[in-house]
Amino acid sequence: MPARRILSVWFPRLGAERLTRRAGAAGPFAVVAEDGPRQVLSALSAAAEAAGLVPGQPLREAQAMCPDLRSAAQEPAAEAAFLRALARWADRFSPLVACDGAAGLMLDITGCAHLFGGEAALGAAVVDEAAGLGLSARCAIADTPGAAWALARFAGHGAAPGRSGDAIEQEARATRARAARRGPGQGRAAPGARAPLTIAPPGHVHTVLGPLPVAALRLPEGLADDLGRLGLRRIGDLAGQPRAALGRRFGPVLMRRLDQALGAVPEPLSASAPPQPLAARLSLPEPIGLMDDLREGAARLLARLCARLSERGEGARALRFEARGTDGGMQAVDLRLARPMRDADAMLALLATRLERIDAGFGIDMLRLNALQTERIVAEQMRGAGQATARGDALADLLTRLGARVGLDAITRRHPAESRIPGKTALILAAAWSGPAAAPWPRPDHPRPLMLWRPEPVTPQAGGRPCAAFRWRGRRHETAHAIGPERIAPEWWLDDPEWRTGLRDYWQVLTTRGERLWLFQAHGAALSGGWFCHGRFA
Repeated sequence: MPARRILSVWFPRLGAERLTRRAGAAGPFAVVAEDGPRQVLSALSAAAEAAGLVPGQPLREAQAMCPDLRSAAQEPAAEAAFLRALARWADRFSPLVACDGAAGLMLDITGCAHLFGGEAALGAAVVDEAAGLGLSARCAIADTPGAAWALARFAGHGAAPGRSGDAIEQEARATRARAARRGPGQGRAAPGARAPLTIAPPGHVHTVLGPLPVAALRLPEGLADDLGRLGLRRIGDLAGQPRAALGRRFGPVLMRRLDQALGAVPEPLSASAPPQPLAARLSLPEPIGLMDDLREGAARLLARLCARLSERGEGARALRFEARGTDGGMQAVDLRLARPMRDADAMLALLATRLERIDAGFGIDMLRLNALQTERIVAEQMRGAGQATARGDALADLLTRLGARVGLDAITRRHPAESRIPGKTALILAAAWSGPAAAPWPRPDHPRPLMLWRPEPVTPQAGGRPCAAFRWRGRRHETAHAIGPERIAPEWWLDDPEWRTGLRDYWQVLTTRGERLWLFQAHGAALSGGWFCHGRFA
């Protein structure tokens, strides 16, 4: 049985090159991520690295060093989708491909290298094809995933096999000295300029990993610094240390990562199967342009799509209907559904209202229907609740129709929430993505007004608690009867600007005019003794 061989592919500039590879921009470019209150550089283009910028650098500092730097906000979801697309691209090199972190791939090339002329030719093909896609790639081949990962990311740091730690340290000091002489405004060699392919001979994992820094073991944040303070800066430094002492001092993570990299503990690759796209396509022998023809084409596509959804036990929540014209142009309409559906007739009735947006022009020769988002439909046993279920489906269909005009997120429903703060006893949720409230609305300990507004100042004109007479909204009111007080304290764990007045004593005040108002007296440091009107009872 051939020895296991793993190819690690690292895209050090993935976030930046995903955005610049099509545009072909030559200037410095960076992707910016949020790090608490700061904005830091997440990924850089080759020009930005040549200008002396490094990942993790604050954006303001980078702009001071490189005034012509262009930047864009990081999109983790888009980058993850792009990496999954690269995993499908890498299927041509190995049947087992797994995504590795946020910017890497791991390929099991055991028994595959000879199909490409050897490991060197295979690695070179990966680097060359990635360059053709506008991506910088660094590859490494080793016996274990941990060793391949380490070599792909750290082999260019002067850690070639057979070199001593003193030589590596001397070269590092010389590199820092040259960078200091150049100054911050001068360029430096970009990391991508190092050798893009490193191959560790079979059975030489210990030799190639020894000179690498301990950070190459994929350790948790801060653990490499703790090891460095004890003088354990290279993986080879750990080989001569007692395993029991290292395990007690640094925990099991260090020993597991070391054993995985050296091959003492197996580390399988988990390659997730690519999701099967849920789509149906209809190529037309003759161009069409009538609305009835579009509707008939949509009906055929929906029937095929719903059959596939039924096989998977799923329903569609978002659809896209595409029409390609004879002139090569493409038009699309989207439909978001308030419930997962796989009823072709019901979906057609909802989709037909949007087909009028498609301009047939000189004719349409291809139709395509994509299920952009699906959800699992759980079968429920009917026990005399068929009418209630039908009403729920009809309501969801009504939400879909209204959402097609104003947007599904604009249609909301209220759910009960546990809070004594007026105005916070309900959660406002999107109706399409939340069900009706399962629990009944809790009854408050004290009556609550029918109408609430922002607290309005009240001017007392007589003594007593509550004020026997007061002026509000330009009119004088006299108190006939009052019930209270009800003390409500602010939620101290939240900084609510509306409740910076502190404690409130609420009163139900019946005036001589017959109005039943909800007044409160604030006891905050800034508004001690102040009176306000917060609402009116029915």
